[in-house]
Amino acid sequence: MAVSEEESKKSEFAVKFSRSLGAVVKTDGVCFRLFSQHAERVKLLLFDEETSAAPSLEKEMTHGKDDVWQVTVPGIRERQLYLYSVDGEERLLDPYALAVCDPREWGSVTGLLSGRGVSREYFPKCVVMSRQGRVDMHNRPRIPLREMIVYEAHLRGYTRASSNLPTPGTYAAIAEKIPYLNSLGVTTLELLPIHEFNEMEFYIEGGARAELRNFWGYSTVSFFAPNSKYAASGGRGGQVAEFREMAHALHEAGIELILDVVFNHTAESASQIYSFRGIDEEVYYMLDERGANRNFSGCGNTFNCNHPVVQDIIVDCLRYWFAEMGVDGFRFDLGAVFYRGMDGNPMKSPPLLERILNDPVLSEAKLIAEPWDAAGLYKLGKFDGERWAEWNDRFRDDLRLFWRGDSNRTHAFIVRVGGSADLYGDLGWRKSLNYLTSHDGFTLRDLVSHSKKHNLANCEGNRDGNNHNHSMNFGVEGATDDTAVLGERLRMQKNLLATLFLSRGIPMLLAGDEFGRTQAGNNNAYCQDNAISWVDWGLMEENAELCKFTREIIEFRKRHPILAGPPDENVSVEWCAESGHTLNPDSKALALVMRPARGEHILVLFNAATITENFKIPAAPGCSWRLALQTSSARPIECCADTGIDIPAVSLAVFVA
Repeated sequence: MAVSEEESKKSEFAVKFSRSLGAVVKTDGVCFRLFSQHAERVKLLLFDEETSAAPSLEKEMTHGKDDVWQVTVPGIRERQLYLYSVDGEERLLDPYALAVCDPREWGSVTGLLSGRGVSREYFPKCVVMSRQGRVDMHNRPRIPLREMIVYEAHLRGYTRASSNLPTPGTYAAIAEKIPYLNSLGVTTLELLPIHEFNEMEFYIEGGARAELRNFWGYSTVSFFAPNSKYAASGGRGGQVAEFREMAHALHEAGIELILDVVFNHTAESASQIYSFRGIDEEVYYMLDERGANRNFSGCGNTFNCNHPVVQDIIVDCLRYWFAEMGVDGFRFDLGAVFYRGMDGNPMKSPPLLERILNDPVLSEAKLIAEPWDAAGLYKLGKFDGERWAEWNDRFRDDLRLFWRGDSNRTHAFIVRVGGSADLYGDLGWRKSLNYLTSHDGFTLRDLVSHSKKHNLANCEGNRDGNNHNHSMNFGVEGATDDTAVLGERLRMQKNLLATLFLSRGIPMLLAGDEFGRTQAGNNNAYCQDNAISWVDWGLMEENAELCKFTREIIEFRKRHPILAGPPDENVSVEWCAESGHTLNPDSKALALVMRPARGEHILVLFNAATITENFKIPAAPGCSWRLALQTSSARPIECCADTGIDIPAVSLAVFVA
């Protein structure tokens, strides 16, 4: 059967994979190619149905050049199901599979066994897929770094509780939320891992953890395959088209898409082998002298990222998601692992990082690192190359401590708001990804409602999760009907949000924080596929004041370029104490004045003290200051040149002139 003109064009513009690995659809059949350096025998297994326990056809593969095993099967086409057998390991996924079919419903215990995990008939199977070809590059929003407003969300959790959506918890449902994202002012949607993973990883039959699921998805099974259970259109290839449609819809609305990717480890263990461990464990994982897995990820294994073959997989994967699936950038979980060599020791110039930075296909991709790993390697401010942005946990902690009223936080607060020059020099505007909350930790509402974590629902005795949250509860732990306490908590949420969007750097907002989402004090909800993790959209109306404020502060940032972008010698930036005098290390009332050569001047008055502070008014440029925003719920703050400005306790106000 001849290839159509459209298919020919797709093939012409597809990004080539290293060693041409994977299942390649040809005119007369499919060519299967798999790398394994240490295998002695490799077989291809073909299956007719998703739940077929035995293959309908087995084909021996030939060991060829560069340790690539190959076989071509005539007469089969797209959506054929297949697996590999390597040296007797009978069920192995193709590392380059573009789709994986898992016949179980989300959360179903069907087919789960106590020993090796998933039974033979319910073991996920690879799906032969034709390459989709490059997405329309002209359709990309290409948001400049200085204009980015990042919004971190969990694909399933963001829409799972939306009863008005036809297919909640899916790629299609995300597209339904685009009007809301636009109304909020979001420019960039960052999704937690959407690669194929096993949500039943933590299931223990009959135990307390029987109801728990791997919700976050930081245990990848297949790097090239979008999660089949996030698709409304089925798992035998429909997930690929649905993901691309979601990305296209986001682009049409001017919103970028960033994926949280997990290349530091995989879901495999001694009791559950999916792919790499059975194909060539010595190549794909860091092993010690005894052959045991090195564990720099905290999850039992560490991907051997700087091995040449593993480099190929990672770079090929990034290129595929960027060029063919419509992704605009990546956030790298535990990205410091990229600095570890094959022996586990840190390297000065890791070849993988150099390849990512110098790859022509990825030249426009946004790159964001979580700059640490689980074994103590901390690379904040040290990721090579100007293109790398980094999650700035120092920003998170220093802002929390200042607003909580801790002593001697003045200097750190000023440095963070100004772009973390101690970490990035003048590049903080493009390298510091500023955040107050993320999926990992308290939500914003919980941050101001709990003095300690409440993770008993995770069935780990409350031992999991971070113990150092720098949080506050205003005298009551958790939920309350006390209107005074609720008022203080609302004001603090506004303080934190306002400071985030007034700071130099790339701001990131956790989904639902804009209207007070809560996890009931759980700061590690990795296993909670329920109301603890799902976004409650009813809160948007209940907490309309907070949502309105969030929109306003985002819009304010967008209207004032002085708040973002590189330092400008024509812009005067000055900090002083409320009296107008020199700051001291424990000043809790601070004034920030920004005077551009053209455009509105900005005056921000921060008061973290527990009493009202009177601020001496700096001179306005030939006119008077006018109030733009305030976080206190009192009457609008008045500005008087003779008496100064009274800023209520634990609040801030923004003026323009």
